[in-house]
Amino acid sequence: MSVKTEKFRPDQVAEGAAVLRRGGLLGIPTETVYGLGANGLDPEAVARIFAAKGRPQDNPLILHVPSADWLERYCADVPGVAYTLAGRFWPGPLTMILKRKPAVPDRVTAGLDTVGMRCPDHMVTRAIIAAAGVPVAAPSGNTSGRPSPTSAADMLEDMDGKIDGIVDGGPCSVGVESTIVDLTVTPPRLLRPGGVTLEELEAVLGEVAVDPAVRRQMGEDEHPRAPGMKYRHYAPKAPVTVVKGAPADAARYIRRHLSEGEGVICFTEFVPLYAGHPVEPIGPADDPAEQARRVFDALRYFDETDVEHIWAMCPDEAGIGLAVANRLNKAAGFHIVEA
Repeated sequence: MSVKTEKFRPDQVAEGAAVLRRGGLLGIPTETVYGLGANGLDPEAVARIFAAKGRPQDNPLILHVPSADWLERYCADVPGVAYTLAGRFWPGPLTMILKRKPAVPDRVTAGLDTVGMRCPDHMVTRAIIAAAGVPVAAPSGNTSGRPSPTSAADMLEDMDGKIDGIVDGGPCSVGVESTIVDLTVTPPRLLRPGGVTLEELEAVLGEVAVDPAVRRQMGEDEHPRAPGMKYRHYAPKAPVTVVKGAPADAARYIRRHLSEGEGVICFTEFVPLYAGHPVEPIGPADDPAEQARRVFDALRYFDETDVEHIWAMCPDEAGIGLAVANRLNKAAGFHIVEA
């Protein structure tokens, strides 16, 4: 069923909150990517998220709140370290997995006894959530499997006519989805890398385990404990091959194997190597933060071309490079070669 998607300015907080209160779907800006939001306490509204995205039902959602004060409303046995992390990284690109309270519907958690909680670093979205008076369940605002949107225009490509409204809050500053850490296990476990790095988590928590799904494909019989763990995400229409190794080695490997009708995602300094082919730079090799901001734009860019295959250079896994590598590897279905 098609609906008219209203476009709201950042100052139209009350109008955005009204969409959520009446059970509608609202595109919301965050610092990571644009989200597809609904009242997280309304199972029917949450079901509309899955329908609009074509999202698998066993893929849990994250609840977005305006401050750490809201944690006790929806989470049981909140450990002290959750407030320590919130004090350090909220508002910001960090989602914490905590024990849920019965008020949180099964549709949000995919039947799990835990729920992901996040306070986004976007003043407009926090104001809308506070005005709505309910937590907002929100995955990324793309059709399931496509690259995540980092602008309102990106989101409207996928969602115009499927959602009630969208708030244009400008481009996203981080560009990859939030880090997800599970605080219900010992040691805490990194389920998805993002804008808060593994190194930053370790500085607060000490030992942090890295879930195997960060670096490999989950099996069909495995159940994801957080969004983005199991399914082929972030994928453009053409197949992707990720090339790992020192930047110059990876660049030469791609140059040797590049065929007619193929495109390249590469670090900016290597663009001249691929003259005559569609190329999308994602920033300098030594600037993983810029790569994070541009990686989804690069993947989306190739959907506007007729390339048959995409080669992608991959940063090393230090800092936010781990998140960029994870998104590229998922876009490739973990089809990775070593230069």
